[in-house]
Amino acid sequence: MRSHKALESEDAQEAQWEAARGAAIGAVKWGAASAVLGGFGYVFSPLYRGLTIQFKVYLQMSGMIVGSMIEADYRMRQYEQRVRMQRRIASNRAIWADYEKELMELEDEPPPSSEQKKK
Repeated sequence: MRSHKALESEDAQEAQWEAARGAAIGAVKWGAASAVLGGFGYVFSPLYRGLTIQFKVYLQMSGMIVGSMIEADYRMRQYEQRVRMQRRIASNRAIWADYEKELMELEDEPPPSSEQKKK
């Protein structure tokens, strides 16, 4: 049976931290928006004022959970795109280094003599 060492790689850990940061930021942003909306609901809506405290907490938590999922997903997609771009750049740099090395080797070779041209 294979072990799951892929989950212990540096890339996987970095991706996990990025998703966790996104979830925390999303929960704070959407939680603040939910709190503002709850405040407006409390001031302007007799229906909202009539809700139980448990349901109001549920509405607040729902906004925070949705926000954390959306932001974590967004951060993960941005992270994956950034990693793909970095790998593509590294690959292109390696290709260019090979081209430059080959060009330097061609420049170092002596030009063919007239005897070699006749053959």
